[in-house]
Amino acid sequence: MNLDEITGRYQTVVLEGCDGVGKSTLAERLGTHHGFAVVHSPRTPDHLDLASRYRTILAGKGRILFDRCFISELVYGPLHRGRSRINWTQAIDLAESVIERSGVLIHLTAPPTVVQQRLLTRDGEAVSLEEVSALVKGYETVFSALADYTHVLTIDTSALDLPATG
Repeated sequence: MNLDEITGRYQTVVLEGCDGVGKSTLAERLGTHHGFAVVHSPRTPDHLDLASRYRTILAGKGRILFDRCFISELVYGPLHRGRSRINWTQAIDLAESVIERSGVLIHLTAPPTVVQQRLLTRDGEAVSLEEVSALVKGYETVFSALADYTHVLTIDTSALDLPATG
């Protein structure tokens, strides 16, 4: 079964993983093929309540596909700012809201060397291999914890043909 077949079953899809793993490319493809409203979630300004922002989106109607969401805050926040603006209670609540909305959490991953090369190809520059490795490991840790509460689908994107979209 391929990713198109899997995601076609759901009303809500969360694509998560570090920069360069293929979220935006897959979000564009899946959104077009399955009629999802794609929500790209850049970094939310510090003065806004992040959990409330996602609760509001999840309360909406129709098919929604997140190209990054609250899970990234659990990884990037501690690594870049020393803290996350989402606590574990909020993260579990939001993950359960995704599932209640006939949704799935998809952990996109790839070896750090692949991710770094994609970033170089796409942007002409990339963070260090050590930082990419820390991000990949951070996502593994977060999704491992979330898997205790909900189903997580993990897909290694290194074998997929993913042109860089940004």
